[in-house]
Amino acid sequence: MLKGEPLWVFLGGVVVAVRYVIIGIVAIAAVAATLTLLPPSHRAQMQYVGSPSGYEGFVPSDQTVNYHGHTDPVGILILSNGTTIQNVVWNGQYAGTIIQNHNQIVQLNDQFVGQTDPVNNQPYVPLQDFYVIKGQVPVQQVTINGQTYYVIEANKINPANIAGFYTYQGWVPNFEVAMNTEGTYAAGLPGNSPVFQWENLTGTVAYQTMRYGGYGAGPGGYVLVLPNKTIIPYGIPFSPAGSAIPFDSPQQTYNPPS
Repeated sequence: MLKGEPLWVFLGGVVVAVRYVIIGIVAIAAVAATLTLLPPSHRAQMQYVGSPSGYEGFVPSDQTVNYHGHTDPVGILILSNGTTIQNVVWNGQYAGTIIQNHNQIVQLNDQFVGQTDPVNNQPYVPLQDFYVIKGQVPVQQVTINGQTYYVIEANKINPANIAGFYTYQGWVPNFEVAMNTEGTYAAGLPGNSPVFQWENLTGTVAYQTMRYGGYGAGPGGYVLVLPNKTIIPYGIPFSPAGSAIPFDSPQQTYNPPS
């Protein structure tokens, strides 16, 4: 999608046109029409949101709901242009895995946040797991216990197009924008990388993902490298691990410019 090109979102029977401008790695989205509730007979209609060629991100919260007898995670959906949809339920494949992964990150945050990174002497920060979908996302608008939700029907998504990640919680929207920026690539940090010694948030998160990986959250020490040479450190849960998402399996090493 070209910058400035509108993204048409079909959700709940309402067409939403979105234009965006990217400043650095922050997306500013303006929604041209609001979502409206449909009569009960239409709330189960399947719609698709996002870009056919983009990466959309589901960010789980600590909340879950019972949907059709299953416990499903609730969070937000960040579309490839930066627009967010609240009260989103992930239903189907990987729902239980997402809950388990998220609980593990929360537990590690409780253990580490408040301590100091022994390499760069900076305080650890809260990390957040999130789940990337390549292409458009199948969504149904439903009512659960009187509350409107937008349910991702994950069983209709090719497993190769779903992958999990974790990074500093404040960087998740930036990560989403970076993945959708042409020229961004993924790389691994060598064990002696000077990045770990950087006395800033980048250095802290890079090392912190390595620590979390040692406690079973999935390997850390990876970075997204943007065309402007900005890097975003992250880790990769063991599952889901979609083979169609290249950021899930970095094939090169990152060494910062001298």
